[in-house]
Amino acid sequence: MDRTVTVTGQGSAQVVPDTAVVRLAAGHRAADVAQALAGVDDAVGTLGAVARRFTEPRRIQTTELGIWPAYDDGGRPSGYEARHGLRVVVADVGVAGEMLTALVAEVGDALRVDGVSLEVADPGPAVRDAREAAFADARSRGEHLAGLAGARLGAVLAVLEGDAVPAPVARAAMSMAKDASFEPGEQALGASVTVTWELTDPTG
Repeated sequence: MDRTVTVTGQGSAQVVPDTAVVRLAAGHRAADVAQALAGVDDAVGTLGAVARRFTEPRRIQTTELGIWPAYDDGGRPSGYEARHGLRVVVADVGVAGEMLTALVAEVGDALRVDGVSLEVADPGPAVRDAREAAFADARSRGEHLAGLAGARLGAVLAVLEGDAVPAPVARAAMSMAKDASFEPGEQALGASVTVTWELTDPTG
């Protein structure tokens, strides 16, 4: 019976986020549905116009549009509220901060900022580096185990790659006291590789 050893190696590579994904919305409350919808349409029109100054139109996408009854603090009906959500991708973290500053100034109290995440536009090179590190880790583990078994690694019989495992997407914190700004920092992108080697005689 052929002797083999199967080992899973782990590797990671550091990446600096270069893209901001901004989730925005315009909201408006009014006495009736038509007024609520008209108000939110005006606000989202301004929101979209501002966003197009900082990113390409194809990177601006509607994510939701809703209208529902509104109530006051006492639970009494007080009209209707409309909300129009957008997802805006900005290919520069610094520019995203400038966009938010402009939106606050031009959209005003109708603006809703649901969140900002910082991502990597092209993770391919980092994935490759993480994969190479994972294979090297698997070989190191395999050599250690082979030595403990009084053997050495022979030919590779099988390689199975696990899914790339990105670090949790960074949620950017911002201060609107003056200008919005973000610190991209670094994120780790992980990979796993499972390798099966033939075990051979150490003197062979």
